[in-house]
Amino acid sequence: MNISVDGSLGIQILNFVVLIVVLNVVLYKPIRGILAKRRQTVEGLESSISRMRSEGDACLEAVKAGIKEARTSGVREKDAVVERVSAEEKKRIAEIQEGIQKDLEAFRVRIAAEAEEARKALTSRADVFASAIAEKILGRAI
Repeated sequence: MNISVDGSLGIQILNFVVLIVVLNVVLYKPIRGILAKRRQTVEGLESSISRMRSEGDACLEAVKAGIKEARTSGVREKDAVVERVSAEEKKRIAEIQEGIQKDLEAFRVRIAAEAEEARKALTSRADVFASAIAEKILGRAI
């Protein structure tokens, strides 16, 4: 098989060049335009994603700071309540102890008075008791 170069080669080259130009206009340029639009859309979306991430991170930090402040505030309020209740408890305990001391002193005075009465009653009857004991011990009347 022999390959020969003749006039049909020029027509084939011209046909190839026309085909390239037509394909470039009809197919390649629209595809490149669509790819360029897609690239711009993707870049726009990536920048939006990036911006939204940074905004989300900023919001998250703000929420964390708010939670931390709320916890700190809650602890302060709890400590204040505990301190106030503790002071009130100490005050009530002191009042109760003071009342107990007054009641105890009154009880001691009453016991002392009753003991004095009992001692006087027993002293006045000591001779009778002594005689009764002596009779029991000796076994005869005195």
